[in-house]
Amino acid sequence: MKSHLLLLFISMAFSVEFPENEKNPEYWRYQAQDTLKHALSLEKLNKNVAKNLIMFLGDGMGIATVTAARILKGQLQHHPGEETRLEMDKFPHVALAKTYNTNAQVPDSAGTATAYLCGVKANEGTVGVNAAAVRSMCNTTKGNEVTSILRWAKDAGKSVGIVTTTRVNHATPSAAYAHSVDRDWFSDNEMTSEARGQGCKDIALQLIENIPDIEVIMGGGRKYMLPKDTLDIEYPNKTKTNGTRLDGRNLIEEWKTGKQGKRAQYVWNRQQLFGINTATTDYLMGLFEPGDLVYELNRDKLSDPSLQEMVDVAIQMLKKNPKGFFLLVEGGRIDHGHHEGKAKQALHEAVEMDNAISKADTLTSTNDTLTVVTADHSHVFTIGGYTPRGNPIFGLAPMLSDIDKKPFTSILYGNGPGFKMVNGSRENVSTVDIVHDNYLAQSAVPLRQETHGGEDVAIFAKGPMAHLLHGVHEQNYIPHVMAYAACIGLNKDHCEKDALPGKASSLQKAAGSILLSILIVKLLL
Repeated sequence: MKSHLLLLFISMAFSVEFPENEKNPEYWRYQAQDTLKHALSLEKLNKNVAKNLIMFLGDGMGIATVTAARILKGQLQHHPGEETRLEMDKFPHVALAKTYNTNAQVPDSAGTATAYLCGVKANEGTVGVNAAAVRSMCNTTKGNEVTSILRWAKDAGKSVGIVTTTRVNHATPSAAYAHSVDRDWFSDNEMTSEARGQGCKDIALQLIENIPDIEVIMGGGRKYMLPKDTLDIEYPNKTKTNGTRLDGRNLIEEWKTGKQGKRAQYVWNRQQLFGINTATTDYLMGLFEPGDLVYELNRDKLSDPSLQEMVDVAIQMLKKNPKGFFLLVEGGRIDHGHHEGKAKQALHEAVEMDNAISKADTLTSTNDTLTVVTADHSHVFTIGGYTPRGNPIFGLAPMLSDIDKKPFTSILYGNGPGFKMVNGSRENVSTVDIVHDNYLAQSAVPLRQETHGGEDVAIFAKGPMAHLLHGVHEQNYIPHVMAYAACIGLNKDHCEKDALPGKASSLQKAAGSILLSILIVKLLL
């Protein structure tokens, strides 16, 4: 039965019907000229001040992942897929970011998060500290802390938010508010006794203490906020979901207490999230799982919010501030799907993040909102095998290996858990359900967890000053551009002079008016 299913998918690839006009060269000439016309319209650069800043971070979303997600999104809509446009594809400015850490050619998510959020390249495994800090050595923290664009925005009076599909104290979100020489110090339970004794704070504690007035916090990570062995409210019978804290503190209750007298809400399921009134809620903490959120393919659509839904609520809340907002949105489980060798999970996560980007677009304007979409790093994930147009993205290549005469999938990993030998030779995938949600895609090297890739990642940008993301950049350049666009952090001088580059300041305009008046008087005389 499984092999028949695979043959069906292969036959589908060859029977896809494409628009007849694609056979006409005029179709492609018109398409190119239309694109050219649009590109020429971009000559007038958007140099407005960015009131709002949104950063979408696809964790592990390398360029091959973007391509595969594009095809998947189209095929979910019953199209061949290759011609589909992701929401991020529509952004007018695209660049590349070099992702290496200061001590790693192939980076991790902590050092990269410090780069694209704090503007400083850092060591692997550390968040919110510079490269002088050494992983797991608590005594190297003090004096090496660096602040993030979230802090810069908050200091400028903007509202700020974090939305993630991982734990809210995972590597990406933690770099926005924490300073930790070890990304794995989710709670004090994961810290060494030496680190606790030297006064280092775990990441969950820093979430509620370092920047206590973050307006929106949504993701997973309940167990790191609760005393050890506290039963989880959603899964009271699973020991792995119990609280982990050794200090006995209930950080959720402490967050609530700290918001007494303010319009604040704590929620832990989708029904509660949609029960809040965003117009009358100023602070929101939503912790929807003990650990990471459930994969989009496995999500309970009644009790678990999607990334798109969380982004919707977050922007509705944050945009009430007349000074604007900064929002970090992480599609964090793209990375987890790849690490587990589950390409189908990873790509559906990427499609959902693109849906969230689309939702944000409907709620904001490019006139005053700079939106940046990027990734922290890539993965050893590829698409190949000379597949024909419209080939199912999770299907087989149309050829057999010319070495072992066996079929292979078009999606492959350079390493990971999908490596499998049967009777001393490569597994025959025609006998396997390769379209299963949790199918482990074939890999060349056996590893329990697939690894990151070291190549550059894409940066997509639209809105004020988006053109400053224009070539190949160091990853730490990204928050400096965003800060410049919004006149926050180190980049405020051009705004204090009442002008961005290319625009006259009020003083220059006044001087010009005076000179013009003098000239007119002289002419009259």
